[in-house]
Amino acid sequence: MESKQKTIFVVDDNAVNLTVAHGVLSKHYTLLAATSGAVMFEILERNQPDLILLDVEMPEMDGFEVITLLKSTKKTAHIPVIFLTSKTDGESILKGFSLGAVDYIEKPFVPDYLIGRIEHFIL
Repeated sequence: MESKQKTIFVVDDNAVNLTVAHGVLSKHYTLLAATSGAVMFEILERNQPDLILLDVEMPEMDGFEVITLLKSTKKTAHIPVIFLTSKTDGESILKGFSLGAVDYIEKPFVPDYLIGRIEHFIL
């Protein structure tokens, strides 16, 4: 399957969420993981994922700050970002899209739906 070659970067400060995402996505993709935006940017120096799944609520740098930095850098601006978060009020969703997210998915997520949305943006 071609998607085995695609790399998905999951950024979430909650280890349980990272484990759940790994269990669902590792069958289909190569995965990178980070527990903060700062760690994500360090890893991005060496790896270019095909898509980033990004939590909103994280300490130090929230997902909105992360995507703002990501989209302001030529090297990373092209990477599609899907917010994967429990913060699903209308204002947050609109803010996520206005900052450049391609999708906004609520946690807990439906595995087949998440995979379908990822496939939509990386094909």
